[in-house]
Amino acid sequence: MISRETLDLAVERAIITTDQRDGIVSLATTPPPVPDSAETASTDEPMRLVGGGNDLFVTIGILLLFAGALFALQSYPGVTVPMTAAILGVFAWLVAEFVTRQKRMRLSSTVLGLGFIAAVTTLIGRYLETRYGLGAVDNPVQLAGLRPQAETYAAIFFGGTAVAAIVYFARFRVPIMAAVLALSFTGAAFFFATLYFYDGVVNGAVVLPTIDQVPEVLSKALYVPLICGFVVFGVGLALDLHDRERFTVWSDCAFWLHVISAPLLVHPLFILATGQDVVFGEIEPGVTASIMLGALIVAFVYVALAIDRRSLLIPTLAYFGSLGIYYLVNSAANSTGIPPFALILLAIGALIIMFGAGWQNIRRLIVAPTLPTSVLKRLPPIRR
Repeated sequence: MISRETLDLAVERAIITTDQRDGIVSLATTPPPVPDSAETASTDEPMRLVGGGNDLFVTIGILLLFAGALFALQSYPGVTVPMTAAILGVFAWLVAEFVTRQKRMRLSSTVLGLGFIAAVTTLIGRYLETRYGLGAVDNPVQLAGLRPQAETYAAIFFGGTAVAAIVYFARFRVPIMAAVLALSFTGAAFFFATLYFYDGVVNGAVVLPTIDQVPEVLSKALYVPLICGFVVFGVGLALDLHDRERFTVWSDCAFWLHVISAPLLVHPLFILATGQDVVFGEIEPGVTASIMLGALIVAFVYVALAIDRRSLLIPTLAYFGSLGIYYLVNSAANSTGIPPFALILLAIGALIIMFGAGWQNIRRLIVAPTLPTSVLKRLPPIRR
């Protein structure tokens, strides 16, 4: 068998590409298929988050190691927070050179990547706080008032985080960096939308809303996460189409992008479609709103089935189960005497078991007959 070091050397010498290397590694580590008559793990959505018991063991060791390093650094009076963040960030990078680059431990690599990003964001935040005196800023509106430097502050923070994620991904190919990039993009969009609204108020182009108008203004603000959600979902879908067999790291990146996009899409679509109170969270859909809620659930289920991503469906069911379905079954609960919470658990549990036990069968029954062959050939294959 060709060793990992040989494959890495082949990439360095431009004999093969990085994607080809990852595909070879994935092919070498994938168990051989079993007969078609049995249910196999190959029909499941890849969840390459934990590499085994040793990976979990090493992850615990990493957490203990860095916790000890943090407490040790804090015990020295001369060591500041930026110094601590810088030391731990460099430490995380060095440990990743062994754990990620050589051993390819998945969960450990994810934890190290998040630790490195946390160190970078801490450094950037402390730099902005000390360099520009942002210690008294508590919310984006106050930060927006520090015009015209506010744009620079946001660009440094969100841009620096994004660059750190890109550099880390280029070196270690850790998929969680895709989620960091998506969150950086979303945070920047929220901030610049706040900045735009603030400028409109200051210039007189936008009148400050009254108390009665606040729900309408906040409802319009939901378009920001909605647009971000569609963008993140679109990128994840593009990566899925690029790797429809899900053999490379891009498929894992798509998994994290769908995890991020689902909450950004679900809440705005639910509020905007049903016209609920976004301020106080009083969600009491009537007949029309209930119909819209049902349509949204069906739409999300269909899209998740089509692209073969339960990572998109799970946050959706969790949200609708905690907010929307409660009011759909409330009337039934009042008439039968069964607590609404029990009915919620029954409904969501039944859906999860049904989709979990027969996901590919449901895809074959629902998706295959409703989409043209040209589209099905671009989507993840429907396995038997």
